Amino acid sequence: MSGRRELYASPNGDRWFLVCDTTSPRPYILHEPNEALGGPPTEFEVGSFLVAGGGGPEHQELLRLIGTLAEGATSEETPAELRHSHWVPAGQAG
Repeated sequence: MSGRRELYASPNGDRWFLVCDTTSPRPYILHEPNEALGGPPTEFEVGSFLVAGGGGPEHQELLRLIGTLAEGATSEETPAELRHSHWVPAGQAG
C-alpha cells in the first residue's frame, strides 16, 4: 500500500508528490513531467530534493508541510536527540 500527497502542480503541467510507499523504507518525492515534455517520472530522496532544489514552489510547499508537523510542539516535547540534529549529505559524513 502506498499514499501520496500532491505538493505542487506547475502552470506547465509538471506535478510533484510526497510519496510514502511500503516498498521503500523512506518517503520520497515523485516528479511527473508534463505530457508535452514527456519522459518518465523521477524519484528524489527528500533531503537531496531540498538541498538541490533551488527553492521553487514545490520545495516551499514541502517545507511548509514539514513545518505543520511541529505546530504547537514545544522543545520539551521534542526528544533531545532531535533538537540539535543536523542532516549531512550522503558521502560527506565524517
